Amino acid sequence: MNLPVRRHTHTVLPDLAEIFETITPFAGLRPLLDSHTIRIEDKVEDGKYVLRAEIPGVTAKDLNVSVHNGLLTVEAERSQSTSGKGRSEFRYGSFSRTVSLPAGAAEDEIRADYADGILTVAVALAEQEDIRKHIEVNEPK
Repeated sequence: MNLPVRRHTHTVLPDLAEIFETITPFAGLRPLLDSHTIRIEDKVEDGKYVLRAEIPGVTAKDLNVSVHNGLLTVEAERSQSTSGKGRSEFRYGSFSRTVSLPAGAAEDEIRADYADGILTVAVALAEQEDIRKHIEVNEPK
């Protein structure tokens, strides 16, 4: 299950999952709280919808970006390499995130780039006219 995109830039509290991870009695709930959600930021600039996704520790071949019916989906998989005994707090497995594209998004004009752990997806937006139509209000007779 994917959560809606957050449009604000500052929050009073960090994600609830992060709070619960730091409290010892909730340690057993970690598998339920750890949804492998990809963290994103998005904006509209220069006639494009730009989504940046934080996905460190993978290569471009580990990423899958797709679009269908106005939904942009980013998927990744990070495999664990075992090289001895030790402790790891890294997250491994499959990660995904789906967001709704804004109105006017051109699904055939998308570019995706991956560098330094950040996936950047740019989707062209068609110019939309602000057409306002006057609606007559009728009174009963």
